[in-house]
This record gives sequence, structure tokens and C-alpha cells, in this order.
Amino acid sequence: MTAVVTVIIPTFNEAPNIAELVGRVVAACIATVSAEILFVDDSLDDTPDTIRSVAKSAPMPIRLIHRDSPTGGLAGAVLAGIEASESKWCLVMDGDLQHPPEMIPVLIAVGEESGCDVVVASRRVVGGSSVGLSNVVRHAVSAGSTALSRAMFPLKLRNCSDPMTGFFAVRRASIDLSRLRPRGFKILLEILGRHSLTVVEEPFVFGERFAGTSKADFRQGLRFLGQLASLRFGRLSGFSLVGAAGAVANLAIMAVLINAGTWYLSAAIVSAVLTIVSNFLLLEHFVFRDLRSEGRGFWRRFAQSFAFNGTETVIRTALLMVIVETTNIPSLVGQAGLLCIGFLIRFVFHARVVYRPGRSASIQSTTLLRTGDTQSDVSRDLA
Repeated sequence: MTAVVTVIIPTFNEAPNIAELVGRVVAACIATVSAEILFVDDSLDDTPDTIRSVAKSAPMPIRLIHRDSPTGGLAGAVLAGIEASESKWCLVMDGDLQHPPEMIPVLIAVGEESGCDVVVASRRVVGGSSVGLSNVVRHAVSAGSTALSRAMFPLKLRNCSDPMTGFFAVRRASIDLSRLRPRGFKILLEILGRHSLTVVEEPFVFGERFAGTSKADFRQGLRFLGQLASLRFGRLSGFSLVGAAGAVANLAIMAVLINAGTWYLSAAIVSAVLTIVSNFLLLEHFVFRDLRSEGRGFWRRFAQSFAFNGTETVIRTALLMVIVETTNIPSLVGQAGLLCIGFLIRFVFHARVVYRPGRSASIQSTTLLRTGDTQSDVSRDLA
């Protein structure tokens, strides 16, 4: 019999929390709602072994997906869990017990009674609280991220006060998984930003971590900003930001070299080489991060990018020479205009050649763990 709800718990080095978490989920659900637990694990420690051990005596179905080559971060793990679920509802929660398992039957009951698509456990409605955030900085970052997200998506988030929460239930049939482009932590924002869904909120108190340390860091903040830009404007926006930064750096380096007495063409070449390399590294980490595993290695991507940009630089420099020698346009102004013209051409080349997605789907290992069942590894397509 298919469970009504699959409780999806993405984990990364959460072994000390597993036993307590499973015990509380079981206690909350066993007599109230038909549920299964699905761990999607990217751990480097013994968390998978701990899950298997706890599952042996659990009176509830427990499944484990261990991703040896994880993509998409926590959001990618949640997407893999939703893909592997056949339940009516998918409920997402963290593995550190800051999301109280006792809320699981409440969220499902609210969803069933209201007929909505998503039930959000919110810290920002009456009765909710963010008391479990560790310090003032995290409180400020959370509040600022929420305000920015709602400002960029005033319609889709008008009924969601807490799009940053990782604690929510979604009706499985309401979402189109092919629309999702997971990255970083904020999967709820991804789901709401790419669909038109009815949302109901239920207050909850964000608790203190049971064990271990938070995985949030500065890089996750940068990925969040990239996610916002991608949702609002598409991948072109991130490429635009990198391109704009590269253009400013190009002109600044060129200006410094010219002021130091360097011939303008030599200055243009040096500034171009430096910005080509730096722009490629930025594209790798912030714009095309989710496409780096599509079959082409780092050095091949670098070679393709460098060769194209180098060719573009030679052509642009030749055109700059013609412009400066035959017109009254200053070299910096001419360079700025040529950089703008080449922008779209560079974007198309990188999106369609350097980071072109492959057709093959990734295969992950799914282990089905049920009380009384023999543990077995089953191949499942989670692409």
C-alpha cells in the first residue's frame, strides 16, 4: 500500500541526529498518517550506515538514496526524493531536528482539508518563530533574503511569508519536476518560483540543532543570489553579471596600463587575457555550476572557452585598432562598445557549446529498507 506522505529528509553528515529524528517521526506519524521516510544522503561520514542500522528496528518504512556524485546541493537531493516518491504528498524537512517532526501530521491535515498545493511551515506568521537561528547575523540574513525574494516575486509569493523555509509539504501531482533547476538550499523558492500554486501556511517554531553544525555558509549565500537571478531573469542574468564585472575589470586594467605608458593595443591584450580567465572561473562556479557534470572535463571546458574568447579578443582588438586609427572615438569608448556587441555571442557559445547539457540520465543507487525485508540495492533513474 502506497503511503499518503513521503517524508523526504536530505542529509549531509547527520549521523548523530538519525536515531532521535526517526524516533520522533515515527511517534508523530504512526497512529495519525500513513507515512514513509526517505533519506537522500550526500554524506561523507557514516550517516548511511547509521540510517540502515536504525531502519532495521523502525516500525515504519524507511528508504535510503545515497548519492555518490551529488548534484544540485540540498535542493537537488530534495528533487531526487520527490522523483523517487509515489505518495500523494511529499513533505520536506531537515535532518537536524530544527524542524519539529510533530508538525508532520498537522501539515498533511491542513493540506487535505484546504485542498491546496503546498503547505508551508512558516516562521513568519503569528505563532511562528526563528528562535533556533544561531546568531544575529543569521537572523538578519534570513530576514533580508525573505524580503528580497518576496520583492522579486510579489505575485507568486504573495501567500508565502517564509519562502526560505525548508519545511513544507507539496502535493506530488501539482508540480512539474522538469521545470525545476535545483541549486543550493532553497528548493521551496524554486518550486514556487516556477509554478503557479495555491499555498497555505501553518506556523512553527524553528528549533535548535540537535547535534552537528550548520551547513550554511557564504557560498550558499552567493548561490541563493544566483538562484534568485536565474528564477527572475534566467541564466542570462548570471552571465550578464559576470560579463559586466569582466567588462569593468577589462576597462580598469586597460586604463591603468595605458596611464602607465603601455601602448593601447598591448594594454587591451593583457586586460583581455586576465578577464577571460577570471570570467571563466566565475561562470564555472556561479552560472553553469549545474552543467559541469555533463561529460566534458574542466580543462576541455577551459580550452573551449579560452579559444573562443581568445578568437573574439583578436577580432575585437583588430576592430578596435581600425576604430581608433580611422575615427575620433577614444580607445576606451571603442572597447566598451565592442564588449557590449560581443556579449550575446559569448553567451550563446558558452550555453550551446561549452556547457551544452548531455542527453544521458544519471543513475543513483536506491536502497529499500523496511522492517523484516532484506536490504537490496535497486537502480533508479533520478535524473
